[in-house]
Amino acid sequence: MNNFNKIASTALALGLTLASGNAQARDFRLGLITPPSHLWTQAAEGFGEELAEASAGEHSVSVFPSQQLGNEAQMVQQLQAGSLDMAFLTIAEISNRIPDFGALYAPYLVNDVAHAARLLRSDVAGELLELMPAQTGLVGVGYGMSGMRQILSRDPIASPQDLEGQRLRITPFEPIRDFYLAAGTAPTPLPLPDVYDALANGQVDAIDMDFEAIEALKFYDQAEHLLISNHMMFPMVGVVSGRVWRELSGADRELIITTMNAHLDGVIDSVLEREPAQEAALRALDLTITEADEAFFREAIAQWEATWNQRAPALETLRQAAAVLEVE
Repeated sequence: MNNFNKIASTALALGLTLASGNAQARDFRLGLITPPSHLWTQAAEGFGEELAEASAGEHSVSVFPSQQLGNEAQMVQQLQAGSLDMAFLTIAEISNRIPDFGALYAPYLVNDVAHAARLLRSDVAGELLELMPAQTGLVGVGYGMSGMRQILSRDPIASPQDLEGQRLRITPFEPIRDFYLAAGTAPTPLPLPDVYDALANGQVDAIDMDFEAIEALKFYDQAEHLLISNHMMFPMVGVVSGRVWRELSGADRELIITTMNAHLDGVIDSVLEREPAQEAALRALDLTITEADEAFFREAIAQWEATWNQRAPALETLRQAAAVLEVE
């Protein structure tokens, strides 16, 4: 999946031929929302270093983490205008523009990070990238991810009723908003850098987050109750501006695809390796741990499915693929 031939087909969907143009040395600007310590940012830095080395110094990448260039919606606008070259984006922002990507956030589509990795590396997930050029003006290079989603809260959550009325921080996109609305919460979009203070001052009661961020950013200092639910995966996509893509030679496109995909794939491998240790570290803290499964969210899932089966035709195909990949 995500090989040069597949990306070439997405380029052609934008009317971008692979004939070599005049090669030009470039300092590419790559934006993302995660802080410098985050796995995604580290992968972006590694991509930049490898691209510079592989191009013998002809190209370089300046990485702008922590929303330095704006939030993801603003970065997408910059990518479309060609003022930003590349980005590592949550699939959340893409799903706001292409509803089929929202299907990747289906509750309990996958069981764990290993299952998520197999699905994101599948041809079915790769085919979604082919929708991006025509519908967003971006070229989707490949997927990364963070860990499975959990709920960290200031007060205990032992039943679905305990979620009702909770001001719960979410990443601002429709699939996760609809899930938490169905669960009876008050979904509250907040940028990642604002989450710690929002928990501390009571602006939010709970957060939807993965083990890595909960541990690395010490959100548990402000919320001592962890609902381990693994209710949703959280993909990321590496993209290149379509306007920038047009200006690149065939050789440069192939080099970007190869090097970026290697680091995106490395993100997935790192999540697979690190998440068990992150979970163990959180379990060892003085937190109240509650575990939940699909039955815990049965009513919310039913409402979510009623909406997204209509909005995202790819959902059924992804569920079929996930079912096959579950046993691998």
